[in-house]
Amino acid sequence: MAGATRRAGAIAFFVVLMLLVAAAAAACSGFSSSAAAEEEEGEEEIRSKQKRRMSGIIIPGFACTQLRAWSILDCPYSPLDFNPLDPVWLDTTKLLSAVNCWLKCMLLDPYNQTDHPECKSRPDSGLSAITELDPGYITGPLSSVWKEWVKWCIEFGVEADAIIAAPYDWRLSPSMLEERDLYFHKLKITFETAVKLRGGPSLVFAHSLGNNVFLYFLEWLKLEIAPKHYNQWLDKHIHAYFAVGAPLLGAIETVKGTLSGHTFGLPLSEGTARLLVNSFASFLWMMPFSKYCRADTEYSKHFSGKNRKGHHVYHCEEQEFRSNYSGWPTNIVNIEIPSVRGFDAYPSVTDAAEFNLSSMECGLPTQLSFSAREIADGTFFKAIEDYDPDSKRLLYQLEKSYHRDPVFNPLTPWDRPPIKNVFCIYGIDSKTEVGYYFAPSGKPYPDNWIITDVIYEIEGSLFSRSGNLVEGNPGTTSGDGTVPYHSLSWCKNWLGDKVNIIRAPQSEHDGSDVQVQLNVDHHHGEDIVPNMTRSPRTKYITYYEHAESISGKRTAVWELDKANHRNIVKSPVLMREVWLQMWHDIHPKAKSHFVTKAKRGPLRDDDCYWDYGKARCAWPEYCEYRYAFGDVHLGQSCRLKSSSSDLLFHYV
Repeated sequence: MAGATRRAGAIAFFVVLMLLVAAAAAACSGFSSSAAAEEEEGEEEIRSKQKRRMSGIIIPGFACTQLRAWSILDCPYSPLDFNPLDPVWLDTTKLLSAVNCWLKCMLLDPYNQTDHPECKSRPDSGLSAITELDPGYITGPLSSVWKEWVKWCIEFGVEADAIIAAPYDWRLSPSMLEERDLYFHKLKITFETAVKLRGGPSLVFAHSLGNNVFLYFLEWLKLEIAPKHYNQWLDKHIHAYFAVGAPLLGAIETVKGTLSGHTFGLPLSEGTARLLVNSFASFLWMMPFSKYCRADTEYSKHFSGKNRKGHHVYHCEEQEFRSNYSGWPTNIVNIEIPSVRGFDAYPSVTDAAEFNLSSMECGLPTQLSFSAREIADGTFFKAIEDYDPDSKRLLYQLEKSYHRDPVFNPLTPWDRPPIKNVFCIYGIDSKTEVGYYFAPSGKPYPDNWIITDVIYEIEGSLFSRSGNLVEGNPGTTSGDGTVPYHSLSWCKNWLGDKVNIIRAPQSEHDGSDVQVQLNVDHHHGEDIVPNMTRSPRTKYITYYEHAESISGKRTAVWELDKANHRNIVKSPVLMREVWLQMWHDIHPKAKSHFVTKAKRGPLRDDDCYWDYGKARCAWPEYCEYRYAFGDVHLGQSCRLKSSSSDLLFHYV
């Protein structure tokens, strides 16, 4: 009798297990787990859905890939040594206890981009390389990058093999990524493998510098694939491209990093940080440049019959010389050139005490201003070449790795990528640096420059660090705290002549606060400014979507109020919108070009909260009070109703 009972229990367990597997398979495919819905759609639609199972390929930004040691390095004044596979970027313990050893594993030769003779580092692989840079109870949340993104995908039933990371050595120039690591060859194989594995094209999610990497990949691909097959390859392997926080015209903070250092919040001196970032050729990849100047590519030179291989000449429009500041809000660099030249401009430590700026009274310093074009073409670095040793190295790297890049000069404005679906997403309305004033500090190199003033953009105005109003050409709003609005919003030029604009609250809403403008005229080269109200207490997300298809392609721009550059990939609002758009795209019954914005209800338990005014869970249509052991407040006990599994069907 007991044996029969055990057999009956085993059979019941097996049946339940099979049902769970079937439900999980349906959910992971991105479709309803309702059996009735599956039967209504028919076998043909089911086969169609299975063929369209997509992968998500993540290309992280600058300093967002974990680097591991690939050497054995004995640190004489520290109990901690570096052994193969030890984390280098980022291991805060070794950074604090053995900073000199840590620097040996991080620094590159500024001329040939080779590793230090005693230590070398290489990028980690897989999702672990981009989720947390320094795992731990304390450091983990601080160094989390894509972990929340992956957790969101898992919560909605995305399969493990559907999320693919494409980490890279973010210290290298684009040509060195291919020369040393064959990164772009591997990335091409990654796309092709994803199609074979999942049966459908991929979704590309790139953040910050990762967008520059993806753009370079698209240009590199033109030289690898026959021209008549290039667009076919893209259509087969890439369904949509989500450009998040892309520095489309560069970022201003890179200039500050090259002259005074960028510490990334680490316990480093600014001088040490300057030595570090200036050894990375990739830092020049994010230098600001003019939207009016373009450089040809090897692909275009091949068809135009030009034979000057390896050199990409800038061609600037007349407007570059008629307008101020290369189209940017203000001059990016204002620097005092000291009266002394050569070695005396950056004295040694022993000479520093004798170096007195009062000696310059007979020869007052000259203040020079430089625009984005003069930074990108090397004019700025040539001007300070006699006063700073790093400028010689940076100028060499700028010429070698960018002006003479074997594919194209990346310091040139983007055209719309030839991908069917492009979504450009960035934060706005944060205080963002757009210009600097530098002067000699009187200290030895690498601390020989000091920032005397900073210019910020905020709320459509320019202010100095001291609070004074600055004249210039501010945009309609400000950037994301790192990249200026001028650079982020360049992708608005990819939109068509007619644009639909929708502004909605970022939080869940019933549609009453949504503002819509249809068929707004868009003149290329000009910003689109919506005529809409804005409540000071509400964070909005503004959608710019083409009203008419551009040669069968779809383009959208999303602006998120107060979204920070680094943390935008962890924003629940962004993850919600991306997920809804993905769901909309893969559903066979979707009819509109874009997902509806008419309503945003809760999709996860975390979206439900307690309404103290009404003494119940908010959104009673979707959420209910359901206590679970471990809940410490009422909001945690508000969860989605069990009947809410088909919430996504409201957005088809």
